[in-house]
Amino acid sequence: MDGAISRRLFCRSAVVGVAGLAFCRHAAGEAKTGKKVKFYKNLGPGHIGVRANQRQALEYAVKYGFDGITPSAGEFEKASASEIQAWLGAMKEKGIRYGAAGLGVQYRRDEEQFKNGLAGLGRQAGLLKKLGVKRMATWLTPGHNELTYKQNFELHKKRLREVAKVLKDYDIRLGLEFVGPKTSRRRYRYEFIYKQSQIMELAAAIGTGNVGVLMDSWHWYTSHGTVDELLGLSGKDIVHVHVNDAPAGIAVDEQIDSRRKLPVTTGVIDLKGFINALVKIGYDGPVECEPFDQELRDMEDGAALQKTIDSLNRLWRLITVGSFVF
Repeated sequence: MDGAISRRLFCRSAVVGVAGLAFCRHAAGEAKTGKKVKFYKNLGPGHIGVRANQRQALEYAVKYGFDGITPSAGEFEKASASEIQAWLGAMKEKGIRYGAAGLGVQYRRDEEQFKNGLAGLGRQAGLLKKLGVKRMATWLTPGHNELTYKQNFELHKKRLREVAKVLKDYDIRLGLEFVGPKTSRRRYRYEFIYKQSQIMELAAAIGTGNVGVLMDSWHWYTSHGTVDELLGLSGKDIVHVHVNDAPAGIAVDEQIDSRRKLPVTTGVIDLKGFINALVKIGYDGPVECEPFDQELRDMEDGAALQKTIDSLNRLWRLITVGSFVF
């Protein structure tokens, strides 16, 4: 790890006060809905242009009111068991939990790269288990220039089944993210998975019982997804959630994947329907911003973090009592 973890780092009274305020806001949200909101606001620093190691991410989460942080297992490779336990104790003390880790196995390219990545997956998964991480996620390329849809489906089923079997041994679930924009698909000769029904078909075909979807509001919108489709899932079908809004004034089929906005900033995506559907189906995992917004990335870290948590707080305020019959 980057230096020994000091207890002093986690005992700042001002930070504790902010954590208490965050808890109160969360409790107020539960009272408003009449049903416990099981998911939580997760900080993925890299997604908003903030560079932070695990200690810094924890400080930021507490200071700005996030409930979780994205794990970085590599920082703990040389940590002793006692150091890991001290770190987990510090996270628990501050009320911060882990979100989903990224899958490091390169399954999109040649067989040699896939096998090399798969060989190291058990070590990574074992370390994640020690950290209490139970979720991992990756995204699927929405097309291929050589493989037909069926051929590509079979390749993904075979390789991701091997990945999922390793993760299952460590009690880790795998979330697969479909890429929705038509502008992304049209770059390829053969179109591939780009919507909810297709990703769930792949998860079922993998058949290991620990594979679901990384549901991104951006890809849900650009794939023409609906709230009714979301309500057809169970909470356990979703492993991880990204929330974003879309730039205004651009037709849905002309949206560009690398140009997004923080949630509840433009009003283009039906995020009220999206977030309330997550409440109803009982999703219980991390909800994280991934806006690919250069303006946000250019901000000073504190300003970017504040703007991000403000957007998540606005999203939480869209959760309503009367949307569903409980």
